[in-house]
Amino acid sequence: MSDMHESAETGRGDAHFAVFPDCEEAAAAARFFRHPGTRVLTHASGRPWLIGHWSGTEIVTARAGTTALAAVGWCAADRPRLERRAARMRDLTELDDLARSLPGSFHLVAAHDGQVRIQGTASGLRLVFHARIGGVHIAATSADLLATALDSRPDTGRLAVRLLWPVPHPLYETSVWQGVDAVSPHDALIVSADGRRARTSRWWWPPEPVRTLTRGAPAVRAALAEAVDLRTRPGGVVSCDLSGGLDSTSVCFLAARSSASVLAATWPGRDPADTDLAWARQAAEHLPRTEHVVWDADASALVYSDLLGIDDLLDEPTIGVMDRSRVLQHLPWLAERGSRVHLTGIGGDHVAWCSEAYYHRLLRTRPLFALSRLRGFRALWNWPLGATARALADTRAYPRWLADSARQLRTPMPESSVTGSLGWGMAPRLFPWMTPETERLAREALLDSAAHAEPLHPDRGLHTDLELIRTCTRIIRQWERMATRAGLPMASPYLDDRVIEACLAVRPDERVTPWQYKPLLTEAMRGVVPDACLRRANKAEASMDASDGLRRHRGDLMTLWSDSRLERLGLVDGEQLRRLAQRPSAPGLRDAILYSTIACEVWLRSRDRAPRPAVG
Repeated sequence: MSDMHESAETGRGDAHFAVFPDCEEAAAAARFFRHPGTRVLTHASGRPWLIGHWSGTEIVTARAGTTALAAVGWCAADRPRLERRAARMRDLTELDDLARSLPGSFHLVAAHDGQVRIQGTASGLRLVFHARIGGVHIAATSADLLATALDSRPDTGRLAVRLLWPVPHPLYETSVWQGVDAVSPHDALIVSADGRRARTSRWWWPPEPVRTLTRGAPAVRAALAEAVDLRTRPGGVVSCDLSGGLDSTSVCFLAARSSASVLAATWPGRDPADTDLAWARQAAEHLPRTEHVVWDADASALVYSDLLGIDDLLDEPTIGVMDRSRVLQHLPWLAERGSRVHLTGIGGDHVAWCSEAYYHRLLRTRPLFALSRLRGFRALWNWPLGATARALADTRAYPRWLADSARQLRTPMPESSVTGSLGWGMAPRLFPWMTPETERLAREALLDSAAHAEPLHPDRGLHTDLELIRTCTRIIRQWERMATRAGLPMASPYLDDRVIEACLAVRPDERVTPWQYKPLLTEAMRGVVPDACLRRANKAEASMDASDGLRRHRGDLMTLWSDSRLERLGLVDGEQLRRLAQRPSAPGLRDAILYSTIACEVWLRSRDRAPRPAVG
């Protein structure tokens, strides 16, 4: 394990490790990962198999003959179940069924006759990377573990791609480190026994969205209940967000059914029009065994808070740094009250709702039905008629759309959201402070990717749903690491694979409608959440907190662009950014167009400030 990781605090929720094939070269390479405090699991030969950090409560292992299995994270399987599977395993591909059946969120690792297999989650919350070290392929759960062993540096071209807003599929799935490759969430990595060959094997496909709401809602309820039970079953104290929204409220009510004591926490918004607190209090009235904590809205951290102090160990830039302080602020206090895990409602928006882009296909298969719904969406989102018609008429395949995007990087953002909502997503943009070199590198990467890219699904609606889930989990995996370091692991049950599958299996025309807010989750939670709490048909946007944060932290932003690391790399014009920091109320900043730039700058700076081990 790297020195930098050694110096970080670890515990449940911060498991990270490297995986080695059973050969002499891999055993030699393992010296780069062995440090005081690291744990080691071995092959039957005695050579290292896993080296890293994990707590005893987040790993389940089993061994039978020359086969070994390990599940690291939140996993419903116990040792006997894994032992039975290991005993009858004849080939590593047989793990596909196991991976597709177990509830939870975990890395699954196997060793069989010297070969190794490792996979994360289909959600992308737990990722896998690999690199060639000492002539053999080594896998790891974090890219910087491998980068440190290789003594590699961030790749300037890949950083230029991360400056795009947004970063389209599949470009966000690459590692930003030279010599380190990433594995797609739907693939498992298999390394040969001699360590010289590595290949991927697809283990996950999204379900066909054919269930009716009536049939699908019970499955969603069962999957979400199991996801929450997995975290609450050990008892003790758990804490939950209770924002007042349907997502976190549902998690709270499911947690309250367990034997655990529940602390429910609400951060009210600063916007006087924000009704979250009233909805949260109404829910709390129906939770007599749950302690409800309401924080002072004026004490909550704003967006852009503490950007200069971030020193977390992150293996890639993340826009999650913008809300880092808000996410972590209350965790130490909840930990002091005994909470052992904090459950969030994050992901509910991504799985219980879905993209309007499904209506691009529905218009061609059920035109009368689709047209009536599209009229509703136009009224709901203020879509102009002409732009809506053009978006529906656009039949470009995904590679063509990606290639065309490369030619429009400097084009102004579209005035309406309809193009992205009914298409393959929002086309990426570069903003005035990005240099011509950034544009060249990003365009080159987009065109190269377009030459072989495939969408996540042929239906642009399901493609968009999956992309939104994966871009969300890219942020959450970093927040989970930050939360553990702050003293309290966090978990987001909506982002468990089984929950995602249950939601995606429901017909899109019943999941998204202009006439009803989250009908799937509402129906799934009927009988669990009181009807009064299910009647909410909106949510707060917290846009005031973002605009206030931009004004209040303008000084930090000015400092951020002084001696900018991105400027040193020739990727941004620092003078333009410094001028922008002087006028944070500029209308163009209403959209989050600064986020990707701030994310990359903060990440480069945090590499300098990350804690290092004491000397001597």
